[in-house]
Amino acid sequence: MRTTNPAFNSSTFSLPGARGAYGDAMTINGTIMKTVILLLCAVFSAGWIWQRYAATQDPAEVGGYITIGAIGGLILALVTVFKKNWAMVTAPAYALLEGLVLGGVSAIAYRGVAMEAVALTFGTAFCMLIAYRTGLIRATQKFTLGVVAATGGIALFYVVSMVLGMFHVNIPFVFGNSTFGIVFSLVVVGVAALNLILDFAYIEQGAAQGAPRYMEWYGAFGLMVTLVWLYLEMLRLLSKLNSRR
Repeated sequence: MRTTNPAFNSSTFSLPGARGAYGDAMTINGTIMKTVILLLCAVFSAGWIWQRYAATQDPAEVGGYITIGAIGGLILALVTVFKKNWAMVTAPAYALLEGLVLGGVSAIAYRGVAMEAVALTFGTAFCMLIAYRTGLIRATQKFTLGVVAATGGIALFYVVSMVLGMFHVNIPFVFGNSTFGIVFSLVVVGVAALNLILDFAYIEQGAAQGAPRYMEWYGAFGLMVTLVWLYLEMLRLLSKLNSRR
């Protein structure tokens, strides 16, 4: 299998001998429950920083927390990738830090659409899970290659736009609220949602291989990475739509 999720690769759940060393094997239901816990951690810290900003209306008041969340979240993500058996501790901490970033950014820049973005992100994730579990969408080779190619194209476009931005060259017809910009955001949201199917397939593969129980936390961490991306894209899409009202 292939995936664009940096937390997953072909050897993520291939841990020879680890099952006997760490006890019971991971399960899909266990991973789902761990994902719910991580989401609750993110919602808790996001709600805390949201209330803090609401009380002051001062971006500087929460700017430091956003920076801590961004840098700390990146460090913990790297630690989790290289030390998967630490995921029981690092994954919840990562979720709490990401909540600071998402809550702070949402409160400052996307206050009018944040709740809608949260609801749509959760709803989309639930629908993707149902579609995968019922076999409505399968991670076939052609499907996987298509999603990976589309995600790679989007990533390349974002990198190019960032480089152009350093030279004060903007792409308003894509990032603005034009019809083309809205369609672009819809496509990106769709690709982000389809990446969840690849994540579910990797987790199912890990359970089938008898990966150790702690990999439930790692699988949940991997899902969080995709859900964070999906939420940010939902924010951009709803912000564009809201600006046209």
